[in-house]
Amino acid sequence: MSVRKTRIMYIENKSEGLNGPARIGRVTLSKSGQSLRYGEKEFQRLGGRGFKANYFEAETGEHYWISGPRKDGADRLYPGSTMPVEIDADVAEEYWRDIRALPTRE
Repeated sequence: MSVRKTRIMYIENKSEGLNGPARIGRVTLSKSGQSLRYGEKEFQRLGGRGFKANYFEAETGEHYWISGPRKDGADRLYPGSTMPVEIDADVAEEYWRDIRALPTRE
């Protein structure tokens, strides 16, 4: 039995435009690094074939921007969106403490 590597990542749906729904959550990386899983969704790398996206969801084909979260919180590829970035409850404490170096937020 092998243990898969997990990581907190920024995940933004790009299927409807430049700014879409976004969240911070824990993903599970494949051994090869060419795919990852978040919840029930599996994502494959676009390998440079996407427009403002670097992954696509395997089942729907929707494009996503997935990256490591930034210390300054400016994770969106295009700033200025008024949509909030949701943070999964199971990673919130670790995100604020280890990535943002700030006290835990509610």
